[in-house]
Amino acid sequence: MSETTNDRELVLSRLIDAPREKLFRCWTDPKLMEQWFCPKPWYVSDVVTDVRPGGSSSMFINGPNGERFPNRGVYLDVAPDARIVFTDAYVDAWTPSDKPFFTAIVTFEDEAGRTRYTARALHWSAADREAHEKMGFHEGWGKAADQLAELAATI
Repeated sequence: MSETTNDRELVLSRLIDAPREKLFRCWTDPKLMEQWFCPKPWYVSDVVTDVRPGGSSSMFINGPNGERFPNRGVYLDVAPDARIVFTDAYVDAWTPSDKPFFTAIVTFEDEAGRTRYTARALHWSAADREAHEKMGFHEGWGKAADQLAELAATI
């Protein structure tokens, strides 16, 4: 399920058959993130996380043709097993990024014996939201959510 609630937000929501603790762990353990975070054949590597408000994260997003993109950000809010809020507006300890693109709010809620996984991407402008949608937000984040669900079932 996906929805858009305004001209700067993209939303992906899924009911996943795994406890929220496992989904949270998949989002915060670098070795687990490397297994699901990008839709295959893309993948992430060199994941480093400091999962706390003000902590930074960094990784490389790698493509099947040798593409390699740095991806850095800062955690704004972390509620274990419930919520992770992060942004690319900063690259570390309040150092602004060259081009802020979005803030993400990822939530994990108990629902009918499963977990309601919701990822919200809040963009700085309607043009950024549109660009993210055209880049394949729904398909890419949807495939990554499928990979997340598969991994969470095995840990």
